[in-house]
Amino acid sequence: MRAVALIALAGLSAGCSPAAEAARGSAAAPLYQGVETRLLDGDLVNFHVAMRGGAGADDVTRYAECAAAQYALIRGYGFARHVRTQIDESAGNWRADAVYTISPALPQGSRTIDAEVTVENCGLNGIPTV
Repeated sequence: MRAVALIALAGLSAGCSPAAEAARGSAAAPLYQGVETRLLDGDLVNFHVAMRGGAGADDVTRYAECAAAQYALIRGYGFARHVRTQIDESAGNWRADAVYTISPALPQGSRTIDAEVTVENCGLNGIPTV
């Protein structure tokens, strides 16, 4: 019985190796590396975000969305609309180049964001904003 317990414990400790911990940690706890914001024209804003780890392209896209929502609130607007996002990944480093319009009223289109609700959700999910 004791040998079975030792084998089970050995299997558990093997799953907790530094490499296994790093792999799990990068997917579970992304490292957000900052946001660069550029006002392109009036209500058109470009966001460059970078992060390491995470579960994939959706995480870096959400990071850009959180930045856009907070930026809209900072500028006194309540809404944003997604225009486009380009994503790049290299060795676990994710970057997104996203463009949004910001507006005081709900814009037309299907990819709109209520900035206040989005910023609140980002905070609840541990995603930083601008």
